[in-house]
Amino acid sequence: MNRYLPVLLLLAAYPAFGEGTATRGAVLFQACAACHSVKAGAHLTGPSLASVWQHKAGTVPGFSRYSDAMKHSNVVWSDQTLDRWLTDPGAVIPGTSMTFQGIPDSAARQDVIAYLKAVSEGKAPSVAQARGGMMMSQQAHANLRQPPPDGQVVGINHCRDSYAVKTADGKVNKVWEFNLRFKTDSSEMGPVRGKPVIVGAGMQGDRASVVFSAPNEISGFVKEACE
Repeated sequence: MNRYLPVLLLLAAYPAFGEGTATRGAVLFQACAACHSVKAGAHLTGPSLASVWQHKAGTVPGFSRYSDAMKHSNVVWSDQTLDRWLTDPGAVIPGTSMTFQGIPDSAARQDVIAYLKAVSEGKAPSVAQARGGMMMSQQAHANLRQPPPDGQVVGINHCRDSYAVKTADGKVNKVWEFNLRFKTDSSEMGPVRGKPVIVGAGMQGDRASVVFSAPNEISGFVKEACE
């Protein structure tokens, strides 16, 4: 698979914008939005980029998953360093844990940089503005604070090679143990303490994740029992 495919598809779909490079960058950034938010304090796989401009790499408050290479890089994010980073992250900070392979198109890099600068200044255009009010689909960090009854987990039994996940609507979801993941989300959008949430996944709907607010809740929910 072409490693640049997500960005190239966006470039092909949105060839021109009249409102400036930050507006185009708002759309191009959606290829990055699965791992980075632009909301202060909202960390995903990677740190929030809400205040990245002119800040030292590896220093975003509240993010604890930086590689040692990033933390000790002494890189400050500017036009020049961001352009080099978006071209080839591994060349700028060898040993970085970021798997992004870079953006080959120079104009696209400048658009994304302009967008990140606008974000830091509180002037970022929304994706809806960039597309004339037509929202594009994107991966979002789901709010798990108030799940529907069929998402609220009330008990989990393990029997041989399967989990039986009981939900507040009275149903039991049978999932092969290899297809069930236990996750935690301690953010403001994570589940209420003591009220884990089940989230479906997989192309065939055969996989799921149970999300807890903290790791110490997991063992209290999982019981060895066959019905």
